[in-house]
Amino acid sequence: MSLSTPADSRQIVIRDLVKSYGSHAVLNGMSLDVRQSEIACLIGPSGSGKSTLLRTINALASVDSGTIDVCGIRVTDQEPDLLTLRRQVGMIFQSYNLFPHLSVLDNITLAPLSVLKEERGPAEERARALLEKVKLTGKENAYPGQLSGGQQQRVAIARSLAMQPRVMMFDEVTAALDPETVKEVLTTIRDVAASGVTCLIVTHEMRFAREIADVVHFTNGGRIVESGPPAKIFSAPEDSRTRAFLERVL
Repeated sequence: MSLSTPADSRQIVIRDLVKSYGSHAVLNGMSLDVRQSEIACLIGPSGSGKSTLLRTINALASVDSGTIDVCGIRVTDQEPDLLTLRRQVGMIFQSYNLFPHLSVLDNITLAPLSVLKEERGPAEERARALLEKVKLTGKENAYPGQLSGGQQQRVAIARSLAMQPRVMMFDEVTAALDPETVKEVLTTIRDVAASGVTCLIVTHEMRFAREIADVVHFTNGGRIVESGPPAKIFSAPEDSRTRAFLERVL
């Protein structure tokens, strides 16, 4: 079950979400609340619907039934306002997805210039401020191939922040990174949340979830079966499925 939250503070509200591929239900009645500025982590076995959930929130995947509301937008409407949704919701993938032929500065300013139709001067000024925020000042003219994996991931975060989203979603962003680089990304995500952005994170890294999350949601069989602060979930889980999963991975 999901934690009860004051209605006016919720930026993501998901109710009874069902998504199947053929006869296999990946999401099987998923419900979730995420509050403004909260860092929420989704953990659970592979195939339990975590990454699929992120894709439905950003309308990259359709649903069979249920409702998704993000920043006041009903994503599951027949014709949702996708342009507004994509401005409000940033998505960071494990693979960075930077344009290799563009400099760091051009990667970050591309969407504000082409989608938001901003002037180049203000867009570049904000991009430089974001690079300072993710501790990459001086890398403006570098190309992705000249950066480490952690640096590329932080550029991807800065690029998403350039659209000034209210929600950021992270799908296994630390999976390909070494432990030292994971710390850099963790610090960056903390700073993002501290600036008022809501963060929803899918991760297999239990230590990462324990250190960064305000709330941890354990998923199993396409549903959230237990939610709570990290100390409770990792030290005293109530559901037998949560206990069995943590015994395997910790």
